[in-house]
Amino acid sequence: MDFGVVLQTTPPASRVVDLSRIAETYGFSHVWTFDSHVLWEEPYVIHSAILQATRKVVVGPMVTNPATREWSVTASTYATLNEMYGPRTICGIGRGDSAVRTLSGKPTTLATLRESVHVIRELANGRPVEHRGQTVRFPWATDHGAGRQTEVWVAAYGPKALQLTGEVADGFILQLADPDITAWTIRTVKDAAAAAGRDPETVKICVAAPAYVTDGSRAGLDHAREQCRWFGGMVGNHVADIVERYGSDSNVPAALTDYIEGREGYDYNQHGQVGNTHADFVPDEIVDRFCLLGSPAEQIARLRDLEDLGVDQFALYLQHDAKEQTLRAYGDLVLPALAETVTALS
Repeated sequence: MDFGVVLQTTPPASRVVDLSRIAETYGFSHVWTFDSHVLWEEPYVIHSAILQATRKVVVGPMVTNPATREWSVTASTYATLNEMYGPRTICGIGRGDSAVRTLSGKPTTLATLRESVHVIRELANGRPVEHRGQTVRFPWATDHGAGRQTEVWVAAYGPKALQLTGEVADGFILQLADPDITAWTIRTVKDAAAAAGRDPETVKICVAAPAYVTDGSRAGLDHAREQCRWFGGMVGNHVADIVERYGSDSNVPAALTDYIEGREGYDYNQHGQVGNTHADFVPDEIVDRFCLLGSPAEQIARLRDLEDLGVDQFALYLQHDAKEQTLRAYGDLVLPALAETVTALS
């Protein structure tokens, strides 16, 4: 299993770069950032600084969208970064959330998302593609060949979005770490890939969630929950869209939908912030299921469960008050323990 970090591009940008460098030092393979240009600083500018300051990590947004950026502009950004720093970019993409809603917009359709995945991937990797009624190609961009491509991973929750992911995406991003829900989403994605004639094993799986390493005490766990409760509110915002679209009696697991019954709205001015006022409805049980909280041993056990389900990468959201401590605990204790498991089994 690979490990990534997910960072908000909150000023100062130098702090984001520093955390990225620390993450690479501890063995993390990916650095992801939010992409919401009203709420935070422009991520692609900071991506360039991260790539300059690091040697190997792959960098990209978790997630961008097809609405706020013209697709060829997005692709040009990746192709340019690849030329400057080698092919070390990745595109996480979804229908659009805070980036569009803060401008009174709405998420795009799945059809638009499907088309954008293809256009961005082809152009970013130096290949021609049909876009806006004509063949477009960046004459200066390089196709780095198999194994060195800018991949496009799709973030999804609902059945149709999961199906789309299996049909066209290089990877699937699930933003929660509950094993039961993870199993359902992976099965849905891989079944869709097989039905589309793809090898399901070629679709990479990324689970992304806050991780907070505690000392094992009750007080430590309570503090970690309060630091990460915001995440249940953020997920609940997406789940509310699913319930509105499919109804509460759909084949979406009740474990994903039931907890939003007490939800009363969402304030994007507090999006992704510790202590926000729209996450009060999120119970401790959901925080514990959706996030990784507790001692290193407890987190290692959950990560092994996720790995057994077929998860290829776990990406840690670091929106809390223990960023360096979490990176250190993972680098010193968690990653080595999982690496030892792989060695023992190989």
